[in-house]
Amino acid sequence: MDGNSTRGMVLNIQHYCLHDGPGIRTTVFLKGCSLRCKWCCNPEGLSQKQELAYNVNKCIGEKDCGACLKACPESALYTLDSDGKVRVNWNLCVNCGACVPVCPSKAIYLFGREMTVGQVIDEVECDSPFYRDSGGGISLSGGECLLQPDFSAAILAEAHRRGIHTAIETASNVPWSSMEKVLPHVDTVLHDIKLIDAERHKKWTGADNTRILANLRKAYQTFPEKIFIARTPLIPGVNDSENDIRAVLDFVSDYKQVAKYELVPYHRFGQSKYDYLGKVYDLRDFTSPSQETINRLQAIIEEASLGRGGPGQRFCPKGDWAREADGCMA
Repeated sequence: MDGNSTRGMVLNIQHYCLHDGPGIRTTVFLKGCSLRCKWCCNPEGLSQKQELAYNVNKCIGEKDCGACLKACPESALYTLDSDGKVRVNWNLCVNCGACVPVCPSKAIYLFGREMTVGQVIDEVECDSPFYRDSGGGISLSGGECLLQPDFSAAILAEAHRRGIHTAIETASNVPWSSMEKVLPHVDTVLHDIKLIDAERHKKWTGADNTRILANLRKAYQTFPEKIFIARTPLIPGVNDSENDIRAVLDFVSDYKQVAKYELVPYHRFGQSKYDYLGKVYDLRDFTSPSQETINRLQAIIEEASLGRGGPGQRFCPKGDWAREADGCMA
């Protein structure tokens, strides 16, 4: 089979991204994730299948429209007398998408579309002038891009063939065989280390980190020519203590392949998407970490970077996760 015809489930393709690797990036978000982090800001990326979403604020209402009510084969749509607008019975909805094309206001839509490698690369290559000028390229993200290893490897191999720099964002909670298949085609690996403590990691993400840490050690050792950037999504009350950050520094300090360690402060930009999907957001009462906390932890990271030597070899906290404001999904 032609590699360009390999197909996968794409969540979105975002252009002019600035935080997903060096330079200006085109970030391809793939659907499917093997973790269930309570702070996840991409709930639409968790399932590897297409999913229906509904924004009630855009609904015209049954009186002036009502086309979706007639189109739904599962009778999963209904209206409320209070406002006359449509609601979704998520227990009946099968994500068939029959209601999507008949909605004139685009209140109902689908997250995810099947694409070929060729279709993805053709869209990515439209941004190639930005890559040349900025040292950017393509980044695969998610969800978890390594849950679609054949698709990811084919995209990145074709990008390399066309002279495009490649990067991935991964939580590394996948079989080693998936990493082994994809990493040969990656220039920069941006990977999360959310917590070192296995029990707390499982509490907050739904899985312990035994496989994650083993994969990272093996990746550092197997692919020493790659650039690795470790990142911690900084969640108040979860992993924002000095001990948590020092534990991550201890883990990566023996590997010169890890060029940076970035802190990614928690935000709530993805909260509305939970409502669109009929899901519950668990961290409604959480706030972003204070600047004082960020500065204190940043000082620890900068202190740890002393003696690493050379440009690009310093641990460096990002300090900003507002990707939606930059035109990218977070």
